[in-house]
Amino acid sequence: MANPSSRSKKAANTGNLLIQGSILAVAGILVRFIGLLYKVPMIRILGQEGMGYYNTAYEIYNIGLILSSYSLPLAMSKLIAARRVRRQYQDVERIYVSGMTFSAIAGGLMTLVLLLGGDFITAAIFKSPSSALPLKVMAPTIFVFSIMGVIRGYFQGRGNMIPTSVSQILEQVVHAIVSIAASYAFMEWFANQNNPRSYGAAGGTLGTLCGAVVALLYLTFMMVLYRKYNTRNLYRRQQIPVESWSHVYTALFLTLIPIILSQFVYQLSGSVDNSLFGQIMDGKGLSEAERATLLGVYGGEYRLLSNVPVAIASSLGASMIPSIVQSRTCHNLREVKYKIHMTIKFNMLIAIPCSVGMAVLAGPIMQLIFHDSSRLSASLMRIGAFAVVFFSLSTVTNAVLQGIDRMRKSVTHSAVSLGLHIVLVYIMLEYLDWNVYGLVIGNVTFALVVCILNWHSIGKALHYRQEIKTSFLLPLLAASIMGAAAWGTYQGIFALTGLNSLAMLISVPLAMAVYTILIVLFRAVTEEELPEMPFGRRLLILFKRVRLM
Repeated sequence: MANPSSRSKKAANTGNLLIQGSILAVAGILVRFIGLLYKVPMIRILGQEGMGYYNTAYEIYNIGLILSSYSLPLAMSKLIAARRVRRQYQDVERIYVSGMTFSAIAGGLMTLVLLLGGDFITAAIFKSPSSALPLKVMAPTIFVFSIMGVIRGYFQGRGNMIPTSVSQILEQVVHAIVSIAASYAFMEWFANQNNPRSYGAAGGTLGTLCGAVVALLYLTFMMVLYRKYNTRNLYRRQQIPVESWSHVYTALFLTLIPIILSQFVYQLSGSVDNSLFGQIMDGKGLSEAERATLLGVYGGEYRLLSNVPVAIASSLGASMIPSIVQSRTCHNLREVKYKIHMTIKFNMLIAIPCSVGMAVLAGPIMQLIFHDSSRLSASLMRIGAFAVVFFSLSTVTNAVLQGIDRMRKSVTHSAVSLGLHIVLVYIMLEYLDWNVYGLVIGNVTFALVVCILNWHSIGKALHYRQEIKTSFLLPLLAASIMGAAAWGTYQGIFALTGLNSLAMLISVPLAMAVYTILIVLFRAVTEEELPEMPFGRRLLILFKRVRLM
């Protein structure tokens, strides 16, 4: 039986993990929220057709980013965390230098590929030649992000998520301002061109580049300050021999390649969807403008909104990897399991009610945020809402596999799921004529298959089983009751006033309060677990005052 001091130490370590993850999560939610805010005027400026060009360019850019530098923060944080535990201070610096070298080369090459091959990729593979211009404008962002990713990973590996969080918010604020201004300006300046919406979309992607540049400048400033005031710690000698440069680069590549492959296959589903949709719908007679409009609703509204809660999972996963590496390096398997348990549970406590709320209030949400009262957008959200749960869980479990050195498993699982996804989406588009609904259903099933496979591998590798009742069943029960309360409240207020915004303003906070009370009443969270969660101590005091605990 563990003694009290070991339990308190484990709780403190897990609490710090969740707090650091929550710092990233808050930043991620703010970033997604800003993204929602600026996408609304962009949709009005570009129209759903222009957003289709923008989203297609972004999917291609995203693949280039993953293949070159997207995984650098994770890889750097993992390598640095392991060496910090072993007090290999000089090796940490060598990892940093090797990461910078790799990022400059890989980011530069991928930028050139997209600049020189953008016309062929958009026309031949995606049947969207109007997406070439926005893609080329956005291409240099990959080089900027490559350098930025190394610095973010350096701080994350040292357990400091604040520089990453602040840089993400700065990046998105500048991104939003420039995207709106440039989209409007480009639509005006190039109104006489054959396809002015393509130029407007290029204005939107210019915001991506400007935001990344500002974030890089901030991170560079933070790195200069950090290295200035920590010179003694950075260059103090380690007790064991310094790793050779060949060993450092080998370690970097062996860590990067599986993560790149995993992220590439995992994120490829979006690009595959766009390509399949373009090819098949082109064969069925839909014009480029019609295809772009449908993809604008799917990518610019449904996927944009459903990705907001998933930001929490991505942030917790990013903070979990170096934390798990530290516990495994110290051979503390019990602490590893406890961290996994608490991270998944905290994630599900948020993801499950978000998905239920999005399904129940799909139409009002789309109307409030995007001013889109069409049946199509509401149906897409209603059908695809539960992808939030599956993508959140698959993101966290992928991070677990990467943290316990089972990265090949995450690659295999994503590849298997992608193969099934391609077959399923092809059948739904080609033979069932389900149009864009096929993409939504494929989005849900892709994440579900990854969850199942990851779950099996983690259990086999660690002899680990996630507790089901309080992590999944009770949150689902509470969320179902919350959904009924939200729907009833909305319908009643809307019937009386006819105002969608007022009905949402009252029903959503009420639903959140109902869910919070039910989670406590159902004992889904215990008095011991609550203080380990962000703001948990304050909530515990509040619940005890009102005698809920």
